[in-house]
Amino acid sequence: MKKVLMFAIALILPAFAIAESPGKSELNDAEIAHIIVTANQIHIENGELAEKKATNKNVHAFARRMIKESTDINKQAKSLAAKLHVIPEDNSSSKSLKADGKKSLNKLKSFSGSEFDKAYIDTEIKLHRKVIDVVDIQLIHDVKNEELKALLVKVHTALAAHLEYAETIQGTVGDKH
Repeated sequence: MKKVLMFAIALILPAFAIAESPGKSELNDAEIAHIIVTANQIHIENGELAEKKATNKNVHAFARRMIKESTDINKQAKSLAAKLHVIPEDNSSSKSLKADGKKSLNKLKSFSGSEFDKAYIDTEIKLHRKVIDVVDIQLIHDVKNEELKALLVKVHTALAAHLEYAETIQGTVGDKH
């Protein structure tokens, strides 16, 4: 339990890095596309680990859903970027998100059994909340292209559904405190 609690605290600290990063105040469409792809790649990698390590059937189902839907969104984002002749650009927000995702994934690898299940769901909840905030606060406002904006709205809807699903699972795994 203490290990899971420390992991949850470690996740909270970098949670504001994207929204509060001191870089540019406005992102271009190529940077926004890269943030979408980066966030979904983190969900995919976490989900792949959960498919191997989770012990709870609901956690397995959530992981499979994250892998499938995040892969689909990334295909749509890459297809749209190609159509618009835009190459997704790395930026301070996507770099921060990627670094946080890698740290979280490495920490998740240290858990097993019900501790893993809880840590994975907690990680996904925090990541979803962070990305929803960034989409709401910055990305939707900065995006110029209407098709990319429509994809962001679709991503937001999916993120909200995933968050709700993860929160229902959260109370059924590991330590409930």
